[in-house]
Amino acid sequence: MISNHEIDYKIFGEELQYVEIELDPQETVVGEPGGFMMMDDGIQMNTIFGDGSKNDDTGFLGKLMNAGKRLITGENLFMTAFTNTGQGKKRVSFAAPYTGKIVALDLSQLNGKVIAQKDAFLCAAKGVSVGIEFQRRLGTGIFGGEGFIMQKLEGDGMAFVHAGGYVTERTLQPGEVLKIDTGCVVAYTAGIDFDIEFIKGIKNWMFGGEGLFFATLRGPGKVWIQSLPISRLAGRLMQYGLGGRKEEGSLLGGLGNLLDGRE
Repeated sequence: MISNHEIDYKIFGEELQYVEIELDPQETVVGEPGGFMMMDDGIQMNTIFGDGSKNDDTGFLGKLMNAGKRLITGENLFMTAFTNTGQGKKRVSFAAPYTGKIVALDLSQLNGKVIAQKDAFLCAAKGVSVGIEFQRRLGTGIFGGEGFIMQKLEGDGMAFVHAGGYVTERTLQPGEVLKIDTGCVVAYTAGIDFDIEFIKGIKNWMFGGEGLFFATLRGPGKVWIQSLPISRLAGRLMQYGLGGRKEEGSLLGGLGNLLDGRE
């Protein structure tokens, strides 16, 4: 059985953050390929087939299935392990892929399990299992913003996820309900009941511009919420870049740009 390595960390930055992991000799952190930023001399980097958790100690077929689960959630088939093979403490850093916040999750304080959006995982102490979580309700899977499959982080070590914009944490009491835009849910603990609710009123969903559904989360448990989902940011950029303005280049277009601050 592989225990979760007890790593220390520090998060740097405001809008474009990175997390620095401090490793004692023989400690290991595993990261998603593409998230690596820098490391001290004396750290050995190895590509591994699996996540390095105890769930991978099931032979080749077990490793293949576990790695395949991460592939379904949008992550890579392989992961990268960084081990301090030198003397004294060493540091390795991982950067968020877009503007937002890095959220540190101490799974030992969260009943050993957190469910996250499927592209949120950044890195974790070796021993943390990165798997998949199927939505239990058909409607939630179809309309919940993340599909049927989300990421499941299990263990008793530290895990790090990233989200867009500002991230806030809410603690829900038993029976307390929070309604959230479906794309703004970053992660929640296993005790949270996640469902969707149709927005009532034809005018609300025809002219409100907020979609047809809320995500409803019922306590007890913790919820992490992002203010700017990457899908929303990408959609706005695409709309701005490809849509353009038909009047651009004209006198009226120039006047409009002056009025709305574009020139």
